Order: sequence, then structure tokens, then C-alpha cells
Amino acid sequence: MKRALLVLAACLLVSAPAMAKEKGPGGPKGAEPRGKQVIASQDAPPAIGPYSQAIRVGGMLFLSGSLGMVPATGQIAAGGIAPETEQALDNLAAVLKAAGASFDDVVKTTIFLTDMADFKTVNELYAKRFSSAPPARSTVAVKELPRNGKVEIEAIAFVPRKK
Repeated sequence: MKRALLVLAACLLVSAPAMAKEKGPGGPKGAEPRGKQVIASQDAPPAIGPYSQAIRVGGMLFLSGSLGMVPATGQIAAGGIAPETEQALDNLAAVLKAAGASFDDVVKTTIFLTDMADFKTVNELYAKRFSSAPPARSTVAVKELPRNGKVEIEAIAFVPRKK
């Protein structure tokens, strides 16, 4: 946990000068602000609202919550919490890959569950993706999720730009 916080603090210190120079869009309507990059993957479901799959600022990558939606159909994976969790993790992996990252780069996740009775199953599947040096994590129970999903996972990763 201390290491993840140190990495986050170091990244913020490195990114702060670039973010301080930013004064807004600075370009044509719809252009990305300097220092802010939208990340998108065709291998993950498109955003179902006015948000991006992920945003990169400096070395930080912020991934929106991922439901267990099958990209080809836009429907929640059938079969219950296990297939839904696997699909949510596959979707996160696709967005990470589009940013040149992997689960090894993730420093923090948040899992949203509509039923805490699913915690054990989700935890077992999650552990397979984050087998060594797992990130910091929170898991919270929520009343409901979009599209009647049972699980949603969001992540923050540290991905320094290659020089």
C-alpha cells in the first residue's frame, strides 16, 4: 500500500508542472486539452454515457468502471457473477492494452457489487489477474448498476510514457 501511494505521489509530482500549464481546451471545439489523452479500445464496450473508457494524464491512466458487457453485443455476459466478472476484467485488459499497459501497471481498483454474497467469487477471479503485487483496492456494495450488472470494476494505473 505504501509503495502504491509513493508511486501515485511521485506521478503527481512529475505531472504537476504539465497540468499547471494547462488553461483549458486551447484548441478547436472537441479537441483534447493539452496533457489529457482519451484512450479507447474497440475490444471493449463503448462508453454508455458522456465519458471515456480511459483518460491518460502524464503517467497516470484513469479507467472508467467496466461492467461485464460483451463488446460484440452490448449485453451483460450471461450466466451469473463469474462470467460477468471475467468479462469486466477482459474489458479492463483491452483498455489497458490500448494504452500500452497491463494489469501489472494497475495501482488501485474499486469493485462495485450489487450483492456482497458474490464477494468470494469475484475475489477468486480477480486474484487470477492480479497474482503478484496486487494493487490497492476497495470493494463496495451498491444498490444497482447500469444495465442490471452485478459487478463493475474501475482502475487507476501508472504508465510512464516511453521516451
